[in-house]
Amino acid sequence: MEQYNVTGMSCAACSTRVEKAVLKVDGVTSCSVSLLTNSMGVDGTATPEQIIEAVEKAGYGASMKGTEKLKEVRDEDFLKDKITPVLKKRLIASFCFLVPLLYLSMGHMMWNWPLPGFLSGNHVAMGLIQMLFTIVIMVINQKFFISGFKGLIHRAPNMDTLVALGSGASFVYSTYALFAMTDAQMKGNAELVLSYMHEFYFESAAMILTLITVGKMLEARSKGKTTDALKGLMKLAPKKAVVLCQGKEAEVTIDQVKIGDIFVVRPGENIPVDGTVIEGSSAVDEAALTGESIPVDKTVGDSVSAATMNQSGFLKCEATRVGEDTTLSQIIQMVSDAAATKAPIAKVADRVSGVFVPAVIGIATVTTLIWLIAGQTIGFALARGIAVLVISCPCALGLATPVAIMVGNGMGAKHGIMFKTAVSLEETGKTEIVALDKTGTITKGEPKVTDLVAEDNVSEEELLFTAYVLERKSEHPLARAITSAVESLGTEGLDDLPEVEDFQIAAGNGLSGMLNGQKLVGGSYRYISGLVEISEEMKEQAQELAEDGKTPLFFAREDKLMGIIAVADVMKEDSPRAIRELQNMGIHVVMLTGDNERTAKAIGKQAGVDEVIAGVLPDGKEAVICDLKKQGKTAMVGDGINDAPALTRADVGIAIGAGTDIAIDAADVVLMKSRLSDVPAAIRLSRATLRNIHENLFWAFFYNVIGIPLAAGLWYPIFGWKLNPMFGAAAMSLSSFCVVSNALRLNWFNMLDASKDKKLKKAAKTGTVEMADEGSAIKNNEKKEEETTMEKTMKIEGMMCGHCEAAVKKALEALDGVEEAIVSHEAGTAVVKMSHEVADDVLTKAVEDKDYKVVSVG
Repeated sequence: MEQYNVTGMSCAACSTRVEKAVLKVDGVTSCSVSLLTNSMGVDGTATPEQIIEAVEKAGYGASMKGTEKLKEVRDEDFLKDKITPVLKKRLIASFCFLVPLLYLSMGHMMWNWPLPGFLSGNHVAMGLIQMLFTIVIMVINQKFFISGFKGLIHRAPNMDTLVALGSGASFVYSTYALFAMTDAQMKGNAELVLSYMHEFYFESAAMILTLITVGKMLEARSKGKTTDALKGLMKLAPKKAVVLCQGKEAEVTIDQVKIGDIFVVRPGENIPVDGTVIEGSSAVDEAALTGESIPVDKTVGDSVSAATMNQSGFLKCEATRVGEDTTLSQIIQMVSDAAATKAPIAKVADRVSGVFVPAVIGIATVTTLIWLIAGQTIGFALARGIAVLVISCPCALGLATPVAIMVGNGMGAKHGIMFKTAVSLEETGKTEIVALDKTGTITKGEPKVTDLVAEDNVSEEELLFTAYVLERKSEHPLARAITSAVESLGTEGLDDLPEVEDFQIAAGNGLSGMLNGQKLVGGSYRYISGLVEISEEMKEQAQELAEDGKTPLFFAREDKLMGIIAVADVMKEDSPRAIRELQNMGIHVVMLTGDNERTAKAIGKQAGVDEVIAGVLPDGKEAVICDLKKQGKTAMVGDGINDAPALTRADVGIAIGAGTDIAIDAADVVLMKSRLSDVPAAIRLSRATLRNIHENLFWAFFYNVIGIPLAAGLWYPIFGWKLNPMFGAAAMSLSSFCVVSNALRLNWFNMLDASKDKKLKKAAKTGTVEMADEGSAIKNNEKKEEETTMEKTMKIEGMMCGHCEAAVKKALEALDGVEEAIVSHEAGTAVVKMSHEVADDVLTKAVEDKDYKVVSVG
């Protein structure tokens, strides 16, 4: 998608006009114009010159957004920074002339405030002074007239057109009344002179312009706040880097850093570009990118990202991604692109905005004519028509969706949840089914040793080290699990262990080799059972391990079984809780895996999913997603290359951030923290954003539906209600401000709070689960009873910082039955939420194993 800056737009009618003009260009397949950021995204084969020419013919300006100087160009988009000071100067100047104008027109005429002697009784002079003050205010706010009448000339009237017509009509009629007054003065008709004095609308012409300027400034300030998240990201971009050149350190600008350069980062400095650590170790604060407050330890071989902060040690790194390829730049691009796209719900407002201004001009004209025909004075009829013009607000309609999308997107970015488009932000909240890839999504994707079962005459240490000697020559993931388990105990002496000889691999079955003249073998039950005798007790142990979703590996020496080492892909700590939260939101959770059915069911049971689909080959995931989509709106969550087709096929593709670039490219939503708990958080944020959009649209439509009839005088014959054009202008000014302010409330939405989750009211059925109406329990084939939540508060001593909080929280939430632990080192407490009773001593042990003291549990 090519990005453009668009200038000259003042309301939703303008953005609609630009879209229509660009869509007529040959080769353009889609166009989305954002009134919020004055930007435009265009897809297709049309050249930039053709696009810019089409925009200019429509009466607006356009230019390509630069990519090499992202920050400098993008700052132009932020209205708060660029437009607010200009509007403020215009407003102050307008008030300087408006105050004496109001003193003359209203203070003296309505409340008989005193005037200088030379003006006392000189109504013509008073009229001339009012006209001069009004002319000055009109010149100060000439932008309304230039933009408004330019829109009329191009047959694309906008909000400025309404303001210009309303203010201009007031001024023209008042000027006519002033000249008629001079004629009456010449004829000596004092009564007629005084009556014409009441026909002046100079103050209305001036007040309309001033109040609309107030509204524009408030709107601009609020718009600026909606882009704070994006501006915050841009400010993180480092300006300089320290690179090693011929062994010497040299400070260079960030655009001079190239892939392969070696750069150094000292404690307290920001990492300039993405890279890999080649020397040193440190704790790196990645909160700017992931929202994770706890620093991440980095050592040789680990990757680091631009804009993260080195907190403790000295790091020497090799640059791997620079410029626009860094993680930070991609996040900025993602958020910016999302702001330039439109959600489906915005199309309703766009269609209305396209005809809104011409319709309002027509209503104002008809209103004026009807009141004249009804026998009212020209002044009364004109006031009703002007009130219709100035109270109608297409901006509120045009801003209802984009401001909420921008704020929602910024909130997501702040918490490490990246929505690529406005469409994905809207659609995520409508999810009815979530399909989860097992490996790397529910589980860590790294097999770990979970159990050691040694024969009576063999120690666990002997079993483990014998397996290590055999497995360290293998590249199999299960072999790496065993070698990692041994190495985690300490590497001292491992290099002195003897090497196996005559090493052989029986593909898909096991390994064999000779050590000190003795034959060692290891592998699956099928392989080992053909070589050595396995007791019934060991067979039963292996069966139990397999039923728990673990892979039992048998090891033997000299035709005698030594024991079993169980290996399993360990589940992520937050996976069960995340899945429960999804279910509480009325979402059916499916786990996809290539594992055999028995293992898959065991893991599915631990995770708490509603449905398990096992034995799915990589190319079969897409077909499964197609079937699920027939049952309801489906989101796919994955992280691997083989998940990319399924992510693309799903209604919403969600990629775990630590996954492959291909998976991230294929997805609609990217979770930077690689946490499954961010899936329900993303859905909550989407639902809250959509709810906010509905509120904004309701307010925008309601305002115009109520305001226009009132301004037209519809209720005047019945109740005597009529609207002064000045109050209409004030209402118009506040309408857009209210819509933008309502969207800003999203900044206080807690997307991690599961206590207010509401199930979808629309029932969705699958083969194994029924999602019922709000308030009903989720029923599966096993008819599980609805879980109740209990709480216990633990008082803990020894917690000093956020690291301590994280350690205690992790230990407690790893316990069976603990749904959530809210830990505070400042209060010295941990509030534990449980799905079923967990003994106090179990909770206490979990915490004290981490070297903290539990004072009480209650």
